[in-house]
Amino acid sequence: MTKQRISVIGAGASGLSSIKCCLDEDLEPVCFERTDDIGGLWRYQENPEEGRASIYKSVIINTSKEMMCFSDYPVPDHYPNFMHNSQILEYFRMYAKDFDLLKYIQFKTTVCSVKKRPDFSTSGQWEVVTECDGKKEVDVFDGVMVCTGHHTNAHLPLESFPGIEKFKGQYFHSRDYKNPEAFAGKRVIIIGIGNSGGDLAVEISHTAKQVFLSTRRGAWILNRVADRGYPFDVAHLSRLQHRLSKICGQALTNAYLEKRLNQRFDHEMFGLKPKHRALSQHPTVNDDLPNRILSGLVKVKGNVEAFSETAAVFEDGSREDDIDAVIFATGYSFAFPFLEDSIKVVKNKISLYKKVFPPNLEKPTLAIIGLIQPLGAIMPIAELQGRWATQVFKGLKKLPSQSEMMADISKTQEEMAKRYVESQRHTIQGDYIDSMEEIAGLLGVRPSPLSLAFTDPKLALQLLLGPCTPAQFRLRGPGKWAGARKTILSTDDRIRKPMKTRVMDKSDSAASAVALGRFMLALILFAVIVAYF
Repeated sequence: MTKQRISVIGAGASGLSSIKCCLDEDLEPVCFERTDDIGGLWRYQENPEEGRASIYKSVIINTSKEMMCFSDYPVPDHYPNFMHNSQILEYFRMYAKDFDLLKYIQFKTTVCSVKKRPDFSTSGQWEVVTECDGKKEVDVFDGVMVCTGHHTNAHLPLESFPGIEKFKGQYFHSRDYKNPEAFAGKRVIIIGIGNSGGDLAVEISHTAKQVFLSTRRGAWILNRVADRGYPFDVAHLSRLQHRLSKICGQALTNAYLEKRLNQRFDHEMFGLKPKHRALSQHPTVNDDLPNRILSGLVKVKGNVEAFSETAAVFEDGSREDDIDAVIFATGYSFAFPFLEDSIKVVKNKISLYKKVFPPNLEKPTLAIIGLIQPLGAIMPIAELQGRWATQVFKGLKKLPSQSEMMADISKTQEEMAKRYVESQRHTIQGDYIDSMEEIAGLLGVRPSPLSLAFTDPKLALQLLLGPCTPAQFRLRGPGKWAGARKTILSTDDRIRKPMKTRVMDKSDSAASAVALGRFMLALILFAVIVAYF
């Protein structure tokens, strides 16, 4: 029987895992990558390429290696917990090499259009037009996986800033920022307090005369380093904590989280406290911003009301003169122009069942992979989406009716609108654990701590109390991996390994404390299981 041919568009993180998902299901992937290399967002280049995501030289990922790795391919244990973009690219290169993915990628090939074939209602096939070296080719595929991400098209709302056209200094989107040297001795305004805005404010403040960080509504600032020095996602993204937050409800969870964040530094005193609750906006992760504000090198300002040739007037009536540069860290918009009528994006809003499948197609042979913005890593979510999509392509998993899918989409969008402040960055939000567990349930790979409680209590305890790592979705079902259990139970070892750069003697008291802790954890396992279920 002829293998189904699947077109994978993009060779970034989502594209690479999608190629592997196809191979795991005995499908034939053909990946089209418009540039000459893999890596997508995480491949730094000095000069931004048109139609490709762009990062600055110093970018360090906001999610830790144990939470962002692919489920059957842990990051090497000696790599730091929060990796520099160059190390992330190295990891992707290892993944592509070890699973022999590169031979399925056609580089320097742009996808011009993806159209239904005339017999789509029966065949589900797509006609894909590509261009390479000025030559166009047409090919037919049984399925399409779109892996183009959502950090490509810069959102630059100049119409919201009267007078910017008169401004004599330099102004541009954060997508075009690369390093801070160009701002030495200058007075710089950064507009936007998302992750990019916070990072740029900190970095530029090391060379600039003064940095002003302008924000419309403020932000809650998360630290990468949590209690006892663990990565914040490792410390807080566990099944038990997630279940407890569901039981307590949003109001109580917000109150607890805000109290913890204000214990690190008072957001109101630092001019950052927003009117919205902590979980009503995608948080900003930044370890250094409070220090730069405390030292006066970054000053937090409100929204810019208008610009003049050399100054900015803010909504509170204050004014800053002699401004040399303005950087708009105002986010991105996403679109799929090559899909034409198959998918519509309006103001960064799109209707997809479980953020993957368009509900209006006669055949479920088109999947959007990685179009999600979680508080946590995208990579393992995108990988699960790819595993599910390839099973659907093969007919091993079925989608509900169109009306059921539309109802689910409407419910999701309503819940999102209730929780988040209205913003174009909050149209594809998703909680890390909810997103993983939901897709895993549809795929049949969701782990069961209860079933393991008496057969493998050590593993059950880790599933409940430990971080919800990607390998947990390789314990059972399609794609089960023999190395999953060992990977899960050795998580703590890999977290500690890169920091063991100085030999230290373990004290007897420390060893005793560890032994007592393990005993107590084992002792309360049964109670935890009962409470969880």
